[in-house]
Amino acid sequence: MLALIGYVLWLFIIVLFAYSILSWLTFSGNLAYDSPILKIQAVLARICEPVLRPVRRIIPPVRVGGANLDLSVLVVFLVITVLINTVFH
Repeated sequence: MLALIGYVLWLFIIVLFAYSILSWLTFSGNLAYDSPILKIQAVLARICEPVLRPVRRIIPPVRVGGANLDLSVLVVFLVITVLINTVFH
């Protein structure tokens, strides 16, 4: 059972990474409203946002130049990685 939780956490890290990459692609706004990339990002957002939203309340995005840098993804990634390496190994 503990191994299954570890695998689910690794899968979540992969989904989180994909969500981050797709958010960079969609940031430009050059995609059509019916683009498959936007649909995939919407699915990934439904998975990732419930975890990221509480972290954003504690650590808001940092203003860098003309854009906001969302540190919540990095924090969640680090917490899950530390959790996997300490509890599941």
